[in-house]
Amino acid sequence: MKPDITSRKDIELIENIFYCRVRRNSVLSYIFNDIAKINWETHLPKMYSFWARILSGEHSFSSNPMQKHIALRKQTTMCEVELSEWLSLFIQTTDELFKGEKAEEVKTRATNIAQLMLYKIQTV
Repeated sequence: MKPDITSRKDIELIENIFYCRVRRNSVLSYIFNDIAKINWETHLPKMYSFWARILSGEHSFSSNPMQKHIALRKQTTMCEVELSEWLSLFIQTTDELFKGEKAEEVKTRATNIAQLMLYKIQTV
């Protein structure tokens, strides 16, 4: 039986595997690698903190990711296709690793984030 998400280490595992897949994904990789030119050494710790804040109330994240994605949208055709692919990879990664209340919560939160992101970037 798969464990539930219980620690920051679990969040880091999800994020590391997920973003490894994103970097190789034919739909998403160009956005992260070519357009945004993500520095993974700095981006991944931010993502760990982002999800730790959402799941456990940890206060190590202070940024506005929506603003960054709105700016990114002005440089690329990021739309429903890309956000659906992001969400699908995120849910798939979570499901492969974890099962339980927190795993369901992280998937629900990711779904809500993707929907809000799509709405916000379409209105710019």
